[in-house]
Amino acid sequence: MHNRHTPLLFLDIETVAQHAHWKELPIKKQLLWEKKSLYFRSSEELSAESLYERAGIYAEFGKIVCIAVGYFHHQELRIKAFSHEDELLVLEAFNQLILTHYNYKETQLCAHNGKEFDFPYLARRMIVHGIPLPIPFQLSTKKPWEINHIDTLELWKFGDYKHFTSLDLLADILDIESSKSDIDGSQVHQVFYQEKDLERIAHYCKRDVAVLAQVYLKLTQNKSFDQLEIKLL
Repeated sequence: MHNRHTPLLFLDIETVAQHAHWKELPIKKQLLWEKKSLYFRSSEELSAESLYERAGIYAEFGKIVCIAVGYFHHQELRIKAFSHEDELLVLEAFNQLILTHYNYKETQLCAHNGKEFDFPYLARRMIVHGIPLPIPFQLSTKKPWEINHIDTLELWKFGDYKHFTSLDLLADILDIESSKSDIDGSQVHQVFYQEKDLERIAHYCKRDVAVLAQVYLKLTQNKSFDQLEIKLL
């Protein structure tokens, strides 16, 4: 259960491939993507080019276009988003928030499937851009029990290693209004590159954080935020 005095930050990231189209990749990157995509091609008919929209899932081939964060303030969940087509600006704004308010070893970061996706993706992209990792992302010298990363997927697993449940499904069974009515993660590439609607992506990302925080409260059976108000900044 969350201690009100422990810094807790909920987060969600939205990612896209580094280019709109596979043909824009340098030749070496095309070859590297060809190799990478071999791992998940379902048949010989699918080409590396046809699967390029999925490149955003991988930190080596993708980039972060939005980071939404949420934090409790009294009975309020305050949520804001950092979004820009320039990934460096997104990461610098997020990093500044961490350095100013959350750069402690006690800080808890919470995301859904965060241990497999959000946390390592953020750290990898910060490394790529030469941004010194803030304390909550410095894991190499820590023992497993010293890492304060909370994953709502892991909380729901209760030790079951093979079980995957989406945030959308979890929200539904816990009777929490979900954010999936507008777009979902698979459409972010198209909304970013074709519709050029970053504001729509940011709103979707913020709604995901709102759902995430409510799922966390249900899974930890925390009753201290029963009158929770959600405020999108």
